[in-house]
Amino acid sequence: MPIKSKISILLLAVTMLAGAAVAAEKMNEYSVNLATNNTLGSYLVNQTGFTLYYFNNDAPGNGTSTCSGKCSQIWPPFYAEKISVPKGFNTTDFTNATRADGIEQTAYKGWPLYVFSKDKKAGEINGQGFNDLWFVINTTYFPPMKP
Repeated sequence: MPIKSKISILLLAVTMLAGAAVAAEKMNEYSVNLATNNTLGSYLVNQTGFTLYYFNNDAPGNGTSTCSGKCSQIWPPFYAEKISVPKGFNTTDFTNATRADGIEQTAYKGWPLYVFSKDKKAGEINGQGFNDLWFVINTTYFPPMKP
């Protein structure tokens, strides 16, 4: 392979890595951000890119969690002391409350937010549809309609 081709490939790789670093830095810039999935559309993630979920057994709009004890070990509550969001979101849609077990938790439009302990890396959505009760927060179709 000619040396010019090797240099071109190396420059392309460096450019791609720099772009990924900027994207990762921007992700950490906010306590809540968006990720996109071909099937699920745009959904909420935390500052490190882990998916945020809501629990369909929580009462809509009141910010009160019904997931405690063993449930909260599998579905740890998400909490961000200071909410910062990307353009297009309102920080007023996010509230913080102290749960009955004394743990702080952030809610979106009154729905407590959780992460899933089986999501091991950013971008995973292993909790989507879990027991037909746990779902990602798709920002286009939220809040959900309860049956």
